[in-house]
Amino acid sequence: MPVSAHAEEFRSPGNGPNAATGILLSHGFTGSPKSMRPFAEHLAAEGYGVAVPRLPGHGTHWREANGTTWQDWYAVLDNEFERLRKEHDRVFLAGLSMGGCLVLRLAEQHGEDVAGLVLVNPSVQTDDKRLVLLPVLQRLLPSFPGVANDIKKPGVDEGAYDRLPLRALHSLAQLWKVTREDLPKVTQPVLLFRSTVDHVVEPSSGRTVLARISSRDVTETLLEDSYHVATLDNDAPRIFAGTTAFVRRIGSHA
Repeated sequence: MPVSAHAEEFRSPGNGPNAATGILLSHGFTGSPKSMRPFAEHLAAEGYGVAVPRLPGHGTHWREANGTTWQDWYAVLDNEFERLRKEHDRVFLAGLSMGGCLVLRLAEQHGEDVAGLVLVNPSVQTDDKRLVLLPVLQRLLPSFPGVANDIKKPGVDEGAYDRLPLRALHSLAQLWKVTREDLPKVTQPVLLFRSTVDHVVEPSSGRTVLARISSRDVTETLLEDSYHVATLDNDAPRIFAGTTAFVRRIGSHA
């Protein structure tokens, strides 16, 4: 299927003294690189090497997502991570929502090769009791109404699907489970941004991450003027500036 105009991947090789650092960013479930584009452009302007790949089944049509699994999404990020490792001295990971879960999984698998993690409203579980039926529902129904554009700032469109593809959502639930089980393997520095009002991901996800990771260098920043897609919302400048300061601080110790 053709890729939507807003969903193009973004890459910048880096320049100047910060080019030694690469940063891999992951968008969320049913979203696209559009949700991370301003974030990536800010980091690229700082001179960092930046990559925002488009996850399989995203940025086209929700039906295509139903033909993909979390292993497909992870494989794209894993390949991009290996490329960045070859081109930069250190690599940081950043993810929004499901993207946060995927980069946590990368950190669990790659250990010290990951310099640090920036998580924005990461998704590792749900309190929605309806999803207990997901193993059955995903065989009966292709989709549910979507949860896109949970953004407080007026007039902003993240370009996500208007439907939730249920087979893909079932796979996401499997990703949540394996990632939660291995959270103690995460030892890297972590910067976690959490919106105090989020209509997509419950606070329990962030609490689970903070409670179970083994990292000693952990900072949680509350975002009080943004909803779920905070990278496009009122607090985006705080996320961008905070991430730059975090990467600079951790990188100076490398």
